[in-house]
Amino acid sequence: MTFGIINPIYTSKVKKIIQENYRVKTIEIDNNIPKALPGQFLMVWIPGVGERPMSIGNNFPLTISVADVGKVSKEICALKVGNKISYRGPLGKEFVIAPKTKRVLVIGGGYGIVPMYFLSKCATEDGVEAVAVVGGRNEKDIIYEKQLFAVCKEVFLTTDDGSRGKKGTVMEEVKWLVESKKFDCVYCCGPERMMEAVAKICSQHRVACQVSVERYMKCGIGVCGSCDINGKFACIDGPVMSGEQALSLADFGKAHRDASGVLHK
Repeated sequence: MTFGIINPIYTSKVKKIIQENYRVKTIEIDNNIPKALPGQFLMVWIPGVGERPMSIGNNFPLTISVADVGKVSKEICALKVGNKISYRGPLGKEFVIAPKTKRVLVIGGGYGIVPMYFLSKCATEDGVEAVAVVGGRNEKDIIYEKQLFAVCKEVFLTTDDGSRGKKGTVMEEVKWLVESKKFDCVYCCGPERMMEAVAKICSQHRVACQVSVERYMKCGIGVCGSCDINGKFACIDGPVMSGEQALSLADFGKAHRDASGVLHK
């Protein structure tokens, strides 16, 4: 019998930092991970502070985008070019583009758009047409707009206050797009209530759908159970699931667990 480390920790230098908006920074890491796929994530570790899951925004170079919203993310956002950053991954299940796919719709709410850019880029490279819908609370919350225009056929913007694009949630654009245009699959990442609405309209119109389930994660490898959602672990059974599978989970879009495991509805 042989033994080996199956979930190693890597340490690399910060190669580049891009200020996306008032609280989100994109960090390019001085490493390439060819096996990293859209929808997968890293567990990013700051020694002495903590570890948090981060969506992968690109694999050449390895890229994450971080919102300054907590203790660990604040320290990640404080990193400078040349500083070292540690991480595990890629982890979790990825978005899948089925053979013979011709056109896809990608939907991102807030910084949920990060893996959607990675997916759109990969789809376009494979000859698949991508259309994107990006939503935010206001125009300052819209990120990755230029990146998406570079890899998508069309990009639609929505803001809750109407300060950019169409006023309302992403559903203002998603509803008519799903109803009037043909897509082989719809992909979505963002707040669970938004993804629940997307999965439901796709189900109604019999359009394939994949979502990235958002749960609190501690280990990322199915050990701690903190990301449990009705018996499934978001870190290994997801985060990517089919819309049908996600809708079959009673807590999807309705309840979540906090850091202590308490369920909130």
